[in-house]
This record gives sequence, structure tokens and C-alpha cells, in this order.
Amino acid sequence: MKMIQAIIRPEKLDDVKHALEEKGYIALTVIDVKGRGEQKGITLQYRGKKVEVDLLPKVKIEVVMKDDEVESAIATIRASARTGKIGDGKIFVLPVEMMARVRTDEVWT
Repeated sequence: MKMIQAIIRPEKLDDVKHALEEKGYIALTVIDVKGRGEQKGITLQYRGKKVEVDLLPKVKIEVVMKDDEVESAIATIRASARTGKIGDGKIFVLPVEMMARVRTDEVWT
């Protein structure tokens, strides 16, 4: 099993969520995060003064799935999260040794 962690723009969350659901990936976790990458933040004007915001709001989506489903899920996330601008996000794939369901004591390895 693998865990896909996708860090995307907050405004693309609904698009990604619906695209994953259409492909059959229903279960996911969404976490509000802040970060920066190549864009290095933005400059805003607040009460006449320039303010540097170097940690921008992002959304982190976590999905656990079988190894053979990873490529399809990544392609789906990339297609639905892409705007073509710097700051679209990153996708990470991590190994998962075990998953256990709390309610039923089922275990997957």
C-alpha cells in the first residue's frame, strides 16, 4: 500500500475531490497547511504598507491505496489541480506498512 500526499491550492480542493471520487477514490483526509516553494510568497498592501507573506495557505490531501492504483490517482490529481502557474503544488508517495480499521479491527498489510 501507498499513501499519496498532495499539497495543492485551496481553491482546487473541490475539483480534486470530485475527480478522485469519479475514479472511485472516496476516502481521503484534508488538512489546511501553510507553505512556500518556488513562488517564495507574495507581497500585499495593507493600510498603505507593503506586507510580505511568505507562507501561503495550501491544502494537503492524504489518500491510502493499493500500489497498482497510485499512477492513476496521481494522474487524476495532477489533471484536476493544475492551473499552469507557480504554486500548483507537489505530490509525494510514501509506503504504508499496515492499515487498521478502528470500528471492525480489520487489518491490511
